[in-house]
Amino acid sequence: MQISVFVGVSLDGFIARKDLSFDILPEADYDRNGFGEFVATVDAHVIGRRTFDWAAGRPKWPYQKPAIVLSRTPAKVRVPTGVDCTVTSEAPEQVVARLSGLGVSHLYVDGGETIQRFLRADLVDRIIINRYPVLIGEGIPLFGALAHDLRVQHVRTEVFPKGLVKSEYRVDRR
Repeated sequence: MQISVFVGVSLDGFIARKDLSFDILPEADYDRNGFGEFVATVDAHVIGRRTFDWAAGRPKWPYQKPAIVLSRTPAKVRVPTGVDCTVTSEAPEQVVARLSGLGVSHLYVDGGETIQRFLRADLVDRIIINRYPVLIGEGIPLFGALAHDLRVQHVRTEVFPKGLVKSEYRVDRR
């Protein structure tokens, strides 16, 4: 199974403000930066509880494929009607094993803490970062503590009008 991260960050590495607002990430850019093409290759999404709460509060559910929500309190999560979503308290390794057994071949991991958990478990194969030209000084960081270095190989970088820089990396599993 391939496990990918596709995420937007401020120039100083934050995925959202401390109050969980994402106003630093212009939604219109997702139409131009390859997100739609990326999502078309994905079989399922794994998201954390805070990302789920944000998504569930949107006028339209933003995930096109089945979503798995990681939550320490799954019984408290209320899934909106019509949303293809399951909730679990499983560890990333357990989620990957279960989904692999169900035939999932490409998993998209989204949400700061969830991305960090998958990185700490050494499960991520590909990281695509869209860096927006704004400094916010503080917020929710994309990366957190790791038990050891994770080496990555640069695959490509693309620069878009208005300063968006999209870089793709492959995690080196040597």
